[in-house]
Amino acid sequence: MEMIMGLLIPAISGAVGGNITGKISEALNAGGVLNTVMGAIGGAGAGTILSQLGMDASMVDGAADAAGGMDIGALIGAVGGGAAGGGVLASIVGVIKSAMNK
Repeated sequence: MEMIMGLLIPAISGAVGGNITGKISEALNAGGVLNTVMGAIGGAGAGTILSQLGMDASMVDGAADAAGGMDIGALIGAVGGGAAGGGVLASIVGVIKSAMNK
């Protein structure tokens, strides 16, 4: 369960980040479905990198046990990192798609 949450939170955040990036700039927009898919992939990748650095969304420490078993700082980091990773990958794909359409 912890592993699934550690991947699911950044992937969902990445999908949101990819769509936000596409809405902000038309030059970075790859389309709704592609923004979502690339955002989720980028978010999951960023979540994996963050977990290797010790900032996993499913981390549990002593203070988090009383709050339901999840460290809120790690959760915020996973959401932010996933959204950023998803936004970056969706932007790269959007730029490549724009260049191919010209």
